[in-house]
Parts: sequence; structure tokens; C-alpha cells
Amino acid sequence: MKSAMMRSLLVLVLALSVLVAACSSDTTTQSIELVSPADAAQVIADDPAGLVVLDIRTLEEFNEARLADAIMVDFYADDFAAQLDTLDKDVPYVLYCNSGNRSSDAVKTMKDLGFVEVYEIDGGIVNWYDQGFPIES
Repeated sequence: MKSAMMRSLLVLVLALSVLVAACSSDTTTQSIELVSPADAAQVIADDPAGLVVLDIRTLEEFNEARLADAIMVDFYADDFAAQLDTLDKDVPYVLYCNSGNRSSDAVKTMKDLGFVEVYEIDGGIVNWYDQGFPIES
């Protein structure tokens, strides 16, 4: 009886060990930061592999002015999260909106979706431009 109990206990310990190892094997860490326009400009200048400059304003706002090489996903689109979910989560993003309100909500969604590296521009494109950094029309 003691031997059967010990065997059962051993099986349980082994099963728990495997479960803990499986749950902790994901070593991916997220880095989601609110950064100044100067820090965002440095990230862009460093041009890390796969960098995406992501504008989450409306198409009208995007067409008026944007950061160079930005792509757009409209924050107000009904399928905003679904559109984000199609993007590569393992590359770095510089994220901005107009003033920082939409992007502060968007980073929460990006975190939930598993994006690994996101730099949110503090104050959005307005602060970017006010700090003297270039925009395109």
C-alpha cells in the first residue's frame, strides 16, 4: 500500500513539474514604453530590424500629416484589434496618434495581443511636431 501511494505521489510530482515547466517556458518579455519624441526619433534613427511606425489616427488625419514611412490602422475602425492582430508581434513598433489619448488605449490592446516591443510617442504627433521633428504631408 505504501509503495502504491509513493508511486502515485511521484507521478503527481512529475506531472506538476512538467506543467510548471511548460507554463514557464515562454521567455518572451514585453517592452511597452511611453517615450518622448526625441527617444522615439532615436529608435527610428537606429532602425532596428523590422521596425514599424504605426499611426492609429483616421485616414483624414493620416493624409494631412504623418511620420515618414508610417502605416495606418484607424483606431476607430470596428475591427481595430483584429487589424492589429494581423501585424507581426515580434518586431518593434513606434506608435502614435494625435495627442496620446488613442495610443494610450491602443498599447493596452497591443499588450493583450502579445506585441513584444512598442514605443508610444508621448503627446502624439502634435508633441512630435512641436519638438521640431519632421512630418510628411
